[in-house]
Amino acid sequence: MEAEMRPILRQYERENKFPDAQIRGLGELGCCGMLIPEEWGGAGTDTVSYAIMLEEVARVCASTAVALSVTNSVAGMPVLKHGTDAQKNKYLSRLARGEILGAFCLTEPQAGSDAAAIQTRAVRRGDEYFISGTKSWVTNGGVAGVYVLFAKTDPAAGARGVTAFLVEGDFPGFRVSRCEDKMGLHLSRTAEVVLEDCRVPIENRLGAEGQGLKIALEALDGGRVGIAAQAVGIAQGAFEAAVRYAKQRGAFGKKISEFQAIQWMLADMQTEIEAARALTMQAAWMRDAGKSKPGPAASRAKLYASEMVNRVAYKAVQVHGSVGYSRETDVERYYRDARVLTIYEGTSEIQRTVIARDLLQSGNRAGVQ
Repeated sequence: MEAEMRPILRQYERENKFPDAQIRGLGELGCCGMLIPEEWGGAGTDTVSYAIMLEEVARVCASTAVALSVTNSVAGMPVLKHGTDAQKNKYLSRLARGEILGAFCLTEPQAGSDAAAIQTRAVRRGDEYFISGTKSWVTNGGVAGVYVLFAKTDPAAGARGVTAFLVEGDFPGFRVSRCEDKMGLHLSRTAEVVLEDCRVPIENRLGAEGQGLKIALEALDGGRVGIAAQAVGIAQGAFEAAVRYAKQRGAFGKKISEFQAIQWMLADMQTEIEAARALTMQAAWMRDAGKSKPGPAASRAKLYASEMVNRVAYKAVQVHGSVGYSRETDVERYYRDARVLTIYEGTSEIQRTVIARDLLQSGNRAGVQ
C-alpha cells in the first residue's frame, strides 16, 4: 500500500479513478480471498488475519479496503457457505484470486435497514428466473464480476420469501443505471443497478428459495468485522498524519506537539483507536473460535469503531488547522471517508438494536460473554 498506492492516491482521488491494477496486485497477494480455503484458490487465513489486512489497506486508502471487504465477506463467504460445487468452481476461485470482484445487492431505494421490505421480484419460468427491480448503493457496481443479489420469490411470505441469486453483469436485462457522486470513498464504485426481466439461470440460485434473508444477515454479521477494521485503519492513518504534523508545525516559538491541548487530543485519539482495535480483534477471534452469537460482538466492534473514527478524523483535521481543510492533505480525505462507516452494512442505530436485543435476551450475567 505504501509503495504502490500512496504515490498515486491523490491523483486517483481527483479523477475518481478506480484502482483496478492495484486491486489485481492485492489479489495476487491473496487479499481478495483471505477467508476462502486453499482448495478454492483462497489464502485460507483466519478472521483475525483478514481484519489486520483490511486495517493496513484502509490506513492508506479506505476505498481500496471497501472493494476488498465486499469481495471477501458479503460476496465470497455466501458462495463458500451456500454455493454448490459448480458455483464455487465458476465464481469462488476467481473471486479468491482477484480475477473478478464481488458485489452485494440488498439495499433498495425504499428498503435499507428494513431488508425484508425489498420489492425486487424474481419469477421462475422453466429453468430461468426473471428478476425485476432496482438495487441501490451497490459497492463495486459496474466493476464486479458477480453480484450476490436478493429478490422476493414469494412476496406473500414476507421475510421468508427472499431468495439469493448469483447474477453476472452481462446477463440480459441487467444494467448499471448510474454511479453515485459521494462525499468520500471516491476511488470506490457505488452504483444503482436496474433489473428489467433479468434472466438468471436456475443454477445461479444461491441456496434454496426462501433462504435469502438468512444468507444476507449472516453475511452482514461477518462484514461488520471488516467495517470495524476499516474504521481502525482510517483512524490509524489520520492519527499518524496528525502526529507527524504536530511534530513539524511551529507556533509561538515551539512545536505545536509541545502544547497540552494538542497532546491531549493525540492521547485521546490513540486511546480510542486501541480500544476499537481490541473490540475488532475480539469479534474476529470469536468468529474463528466458533463462539456462540458472534453477531453482537461484531455489532459492538462496528458501532464503536465507526463512531470512533469520526471523532479521530475530526481531531486530526483540527490538529492540522486550516491546512487540514485543504484537499492537498490526507486528513481531509480521511475525514470524508470516515463518515459513511456509521451508515453502511447496518447503521449505528441498527447496531445498538442488535446489541440491546442480545443483552436483554441473554442468559449471561448482564450480557457478559
